[in-house]
Amino acid sequence: MTSTESRGTPIELNAVIVAVENCTPYLLTTDDLALPSGPFESGHRTLEQGLRAWARLKGAQTLGYVEQLYTFADRDRTTAGTRSVSIGYLALVHDPAQPLGHDWSPWYRHFPWEDHRDGTPAIIAAQILPALEAWKNAAPDAPTREIQAERIGIAFPRDPRQWNEELVLQRYELLWQAELVAEAGTGARDSFGLAMPFDHRRIVATAMARLRAKIKYRPVVFELLPREFTLLHLQNTVEALAGLRLHKQNFRRLVEQQGLVEETGATTRGASGRPAKLFSFRRKVLQERAMAGTKLPRTG
Repeated sequence: MTSTESRGTPIELNAVIVAVENCTPYLLTTDDLALPSGPFESGHRTLEQGLRAWARLKGAQTLGYVEQLYTFADRDRTTAGTRSVSIGYLALVHDPAQPLGHDWSPWYRHFPWEDHRDGTPAIIAAQILPALEAWKNAAPDAPTREIQAERIGIAFPRDPRQWNEELVLQRYELLWQAELVAEAGTGARDSFGLAMPFDHRRIVATAMARLRAKIKYRPVVFELLPREFTLLHLQNTVEALAGLRLHKQNFRRLVEQQGLVEETGATTRGASGRPAKLFSFRRKVLQERAMAGTKLPRTG
């Protein structure tokens, strides 16, 4: 892209481009684990058009679902000594232009405390909670310690039933404030997740939280799947994004009740060798829901 720095603060686009393979969510990154980014090109009518064009130009990558996340413009956000404004985007792809290898980083490498599919991650009890407890105890007064204890209890509850998978950003910002992540600039170790340059891990946390919330009420997960898939593949993908295990029968009942998928008539070999039905996403459901949403209670 060409720069739109104009006369003031430069504007750039940062893209959290997500793909899922083998039950693992991946982020497209550069060699130094930064998010793909570049200055906004004024020739495009919208920011989204600029992002899609840039993705095609840089990596021959065609983006599916795209959503603007947030404008990141904190005072300490600088590029080459100049304050910069970044507009973050979430983008989903189901057919990456290249294999998910060197340029794709598993997002749980950066947020190891967020994957609860096999139970509470050991890092929480072994490292995070003791470090946060020490940070809380070092607070200068009782009211501050009380506030910090409440934040810790909400972000990292000791009862796994109270875990809120959507609080990704709140947890990261708590760790940042406690100076436990490398991005805080205090020499923190990478044992608290693999660091990313600048504020890119914060942008990813924002995207993860948005996506985890979005999959509950909008069928964006199908943007990460091939045209035909099994119900197990669908469930595995949702679980990978949410970092949680789901009840198999209840999940399938919910998918069927919402009319999200339809059988294709084809089958594939399942993990046990038994044929598994293949399904496709009913894209008409988006139109049906849109039409239902525009109906108002008219008088006549």
